[in-house]
This record gives sequence, structure tokens and C-alpha cells, in this order.
Amino acid sequence: MRPLTADSLRGVWATLLLPLNADDSIDWARLQAQADTLSATSVHGLYAHGTAGEFQTLTEDEFDRVNEVLAATGKPFQIGASHPSAQVQLSRVERAANLAPGAIQVIAPDWLPLNPSELLAFLRRVAEAAGEVPLVLYNPPHAKTAVTPRHLYELARAVPSLIGLKTAGGDKAWFDEATRSGLAIFVPGHFLASMSSLGAHGSYSNVAALSPNGAVAYAADLDVERRIAEFFAAHVVPMQKAGLSNPALDKFLAAVGDWADVGTRVRWPMQSATAEQVAAARPAARGLLPELFPDSW
Repeated sequence: MRPLTADSLRGVWATLLLPLNADDSIDWARLQAQADTLSATSVHGLYAHGTAGEFQTLTEDEFDRVNEVLAATGKPFQIGASHPSAQVQLSRVERAANLAPGAIQVIAPDWLPLNPSELLAFLRRVAEAAGEVPLVLYNPPHAKTAVTPRHLYELARAVPSLIGLKTAGGDKAWFDEATRSGLAIFVPGHFLASMSSLGAHGSYSNVAALSPNGAVAYAADLDVERRIAEFFAAHVVPMQKAGLSNPALDKFLAAVGDWADVGTRVRWPMQSATAEQVAAARPAARGLLPELFPDSW
């Protein structure tokens, strides 16, 4: 596809989630069915290998095969090349670039924090490997290397192919400084409505895990966002406090939404949501958020 830019990177993007067999192998037929379903939705694009995609668990053969499924959907797509190892990540960037995605998502290598010079050296090297494909930096709250808004401005100037940031966002002061970078700022789906008014441009959306079409239709609706927060407080936050990982929570949301056969299983040693938790949450989601689940979708 045509490379994205900081101006064209916008909207609600949905991720591929890994449907797993009992032995933790990927169920490729279910993954293909999920991709086919997502390709027919109104999301602005698809991506793979974010946190919810369990990228750190993938073999390199699995990484490449998921990318082939993603690239064949016909939707605009981005490939996450993330890996805790800079060397493995560099190899993933090189292979991902061959599929000509709209952008490649990367993280700062994640065993030890990088100093500013090291982070710049990392981004320059992966940008060179990506060639004409631009980069999006993923910097979640749990990242070892925290990128401040001021640092973001400096990185954007030093690495011209860096076009976006995937982040938890912040308050008005945070956005006022972060948007000076000129990058597209992407935030979690359950904050997109409120953070759009502060300067966010889109979301790699956890709400799309619950309802892909609903995440697009109600992306700017503050009342729906308030009720999503109510649902999360009752059904997601308790699991989060109990130690379930973000991939487990996103698969839980997809099971509650029931738009594809993803399953709740996450790869060993991570703990999965239970069928009982899904069954308890489904009527609550549909009662609080009927807009996200019309019969016509």
C-alpha cells in the first residue's frame, strides 16, 4: 500500500488476535476467518503484532505467516515489528518492509532502558532498514524507555520517517507539547473520544476488539465512552488487578463481542480469562452499550 504520513495516519485501527489451539499453536483457519471478518468492517485499517497480538511469543516463521494473512486482507495495514531484542526487531523490520505496509510499528528494545543517544541510534537504524516504509513508535506506560513529549519532538526532527506515536496519552499539557512534534498521536480506544479534543488523531483500538464497527461509529461519542468506562470498571479492571495481561483482556473483549472465533486462550505462561467471566460480561456489555451490538452488524 502507499506509505502513510503523519497527516494521513488517522482513524480507528483493529488488531489481529491469535486464535490458539490447546497446545498453544496458532489456529491458522480461525486466524484467516478473523481477518476475513475484519476486512469487511468499517475500521480504517488493520495491524498485527502489538501487545494484544502477543508479539513476544512468536517464532519468526509465525511472524512471517501472520504478516502474509494481514497483507492479503485488502485493508490498509501496518505491521508491528516489535521485539525485546533490537537485533530480532531489525530483522523483522527488514522482512516487514518487503510487504509494503503503510507503516511499521517498533518499540525501544525492552530489557534495559535506552539513553537518548541509544534510542536515536536505534530508530535511525530501523528507519534505514524500513526504507520507504515509515515508522510508528509504540511507547506504552510499561516501556522501560519512556519518551517524553519534549524528547518526541527531537526524535521527529532527527528521524524524518517517524510519523506516529502509539501511547497512553495524557492531559492537555501533555498533548500541547506532544503535538508540537507533528506526529500522529494514537491513544487507547476507550479514551479516543475525550482525547480527540486534546489532539489525539486515532486509536489502535481495544474497543475494536469488543466491536470493530462500533468502535468506528461511536469513536467521538463521549456518552458511549463514559459507558465503556463503566463496563471496564465492572468487568475489565478486576481482571487487570488480578494480574491478567493486556492480551488476555483484549481476547476477553473479543469473546464478549462475539464477532469472531478468537477464543480467550493466551500463550503460556500468561493466564487467560474464563468462559464464566465472558458469560457474565456479555449481557452487561449489551445492556450498557447497545449501540455497539446492533443486529445488522
